[in-house]
Amino acid sequence: MGFKCGIVGLPNVGKSTLFNALTRTAAAQAANFPFCTIEPNVGEVSVPDERLDTLASIAQSKEIIPTRLTFVDIAGLVKGASKGEGLGNQFLANIRETDAIAHVLRCFEDDDITHVDGRINPLEDAETIETELMLADLESIEKRISGLVRKIKSGEKEAVLQNKLLHDAKAALEEGRPARTVEVKAEDQKQWEMLQLLTSKPVLFVCNVAEADAAEGNEWSKKVAEMAEAQGAGHVVISAAIEEEISQLDPDEREMFLEEMGLTEAGLDRLIRAGYDLLGLITYFTCGPKETRAWTIEEGWGAPKAAGVIHGDFEKGFIRAETIAYADFAELGGEQKAKEAGKMRSEGKAYIVKDGDVMHFLFNN
Repeated sequence: MGFKCGIVGLPNVGKSTLFNALTRTAAAQAANFPFCTIEPNVGEVSVPDERLDTLASIAQSKEIIPTRLTFVDIAGLVKGASKGEGLGNQFLANIRETDAIAHVLRCFEDDDITHVDGRINPLEDAETIETELMLADLESIEKRISGLVRKIKSGEKEAVLQNKLLHDAKAALEEGRPARTVEVKAEDQKQWEMLQLLTSKPVLFVCNVAEADAAEGNEWSKKVAEMAEAQGAGHVVISAAIEEEISQLDPDEREMFLEEMGLTEAGLDRLIRAGYDLLGLITYFTCGPKETRAWTIEEGWGAPKAAGVIHGDFEKGFIRAETIAYADFAELGGEQKAKEAGKMRSEGKAYIVKDGDVMHFLFNN
């Protein structure tokens, strides 16, 4: 199943540099002028997970297949984007197609790289982008509400619910709050997601700092962290310049470079994991001599639905799941020893899959 995280921000904040590093390519042109990214670049990245190597070593797997996230590099937004300024309409449409937003904020000084507003203030930058997305949502909501009038009069239940959700979102936006602050009942969640409101998407603030601040961050990144906490959003500190340099190195050189910079791991690994967490995703594993593989599901999924990401027949004909917790599998040294120790469980349709479960599904054809 695919999960897309859109990389957004004002021009010249480091989005394309970050994307280049994420995808280990130079597919996104990084240049010092607005709108250097005309079409959204799309790249898939592996989600780093040390558990895969451990499982594969125990099972002596021939192949390791990590789970993946898709990142979309979306061209720089500017003030007035909601009214079509810059390449606004196109950019907003690209954002609408993503599941979450990684909002890159410039937290570094560099006289050689111009800022579209001629100043460095990530909090104001964040407000500019959020305002444009909110204005675009309001315009979309007004059109949808007017389009529902006839359906509501004819008594269509779905239209009545959509109308209520749209008015809830409109009220929040008019109070200066993004749509993601609206409390939505569990039974209405599917309809809410179908509205595809830009500000309903979860947000991860990415503080792009100078190389010297990569390990500890700086005053600007600390202020962004406070803002993120207040909004219930995620945040991560990263130096896009360092990450792009690291992405060109082989594994040994990479480790030495990180050590020299005082970093314990690449910032991209933190960013990818943060994006994964932001989307409320977890990982379960299948493990054997042929391959050890990570599978992405949403937190809270039951065993049959989790089985369905491997193949639809697994969900339709689900009988049970033989399950071992990762910690038990790793500590005891594999499936057979875990089974002998009574650590393999037989779980039915009601079982909620946990992060790290090592699973084998039994199903009827």
